[in-house]
Amino acid sequence: MSGERGGLLSAGGILSVTVGVAQVIFGFLVVLIGLDISFWLPSLPYVGDPLGILKQYPVIAATIGASLMLLGLVAISGGRAAMRRSSFGLALAGAICALPSGTLGVLAVIFVSLAKGEFRSGS
Repeated sequence: MSGERGGLLSAGGILSVTVGVAQVIFGFLVVLIGLDISFWLPSLPYVGDPLGILKQYPVIAATIGASLMLLGLVAISGGRAAMRRSSFGLALAGAICALPSGTLGVLAVIFVSLAKGEFRSGS
């Protein structure tokens, strides 16, 4: 390795970290809504309570929120591994855990997969 940084792997790592942070925040908000802590969205006029389904099933909301937070933490650690070029397996797992976000997750998987040769061979 000549010391130059590959753009695809850095982009995949940054996308994984960004999506992971968003998943952790969104998962935390889903858990709060499921616990009926509605201090930020009381109701919308003419719409009612769009998040009322989460309040009706708090166990399901807590499970979904905790799952999103767990996926986000794996995506963050995988993105960090991708930017350090330390472990291809962890970087790919982190990118895969970023998939629930949609397009950004798909791009993270593609970028990390294409840059497999940039990882250290000893790890």
